Formats: sequence, C-alpha cells, structure tokens
Amino acid sequence: MDRGRRKEKTGVVVSDRMNKTIVVEVKRNHRHPVFNKVVKSTNRFKAHDEKNEAKIGDTVLIAESRPISKDKRWRLVKIVGHGLLTLRELPARKQKALEEVKGEEEGSKDDPTA
Repeated sequence: MDRGRRKEKTGVVVSDRMNKTIVVEVKRNHRHPVFNKVVKSTNRFKAHDEKNEAKIGDTVLIAESRPISKDKRWRLVKIVGHGLLTLRELPARKQKALEEVKGEEEGSKDDPTA
C-alpha cells in the first residue's frame, strides 16, 4: 500500500452547525456476506471545514487525515455540487405555504359565490 495515499469519500452534508466542522453522510451499496443481497448502508463522518464554506445539502469530497479532535478524522477537499434547498430554509418555506393556504381558505369563506 502506498504510504502517502489517503482514503477519499463522497457524501452529502447533513449538518454544518458546528464551527469549522461538517457532518457528511456517505451512502454505499454492498453485498451481504451470508444472504448475498445488496444492502444499503450509510455512515456519518465529521469533517474539518476550515473556511466554513460547505452548507447543508452540498455534495462534498472528504479525505482521511490525522485526528483533529475526538471525532474528526476527515477533512473537506472540495465541494462537488451545491444543494438546492437547505434544511434551515425548509421550515420557513413550509410556514409560508401554510399561511398562503389559510389565506385562500379565509378568502373562499368570505366569498359567497364560491
């Protein structure tokens, strides 16, 4: 095995709340050793993000590194793709949609022609 070679994984950022740290979820398919069926499995890795540039939903490439803290053994190499919608925006959009629906319901109650 090459000494300088580091493992690399691609995954999706599921949390960026910590300072300079992201949580990356890596999904993989593998064959079960006994039942010979394809099994989906996910692993979550804490990775070091020096510039706090990765956001929730982004697809990122992480590489193995020396231990940075108790749980961090990976570092962010690059952002492969940006997520379309962050989880923090989701509650606000849901609330806005609910208000629009309530407004339409109230409007239809006042309108006798409906």
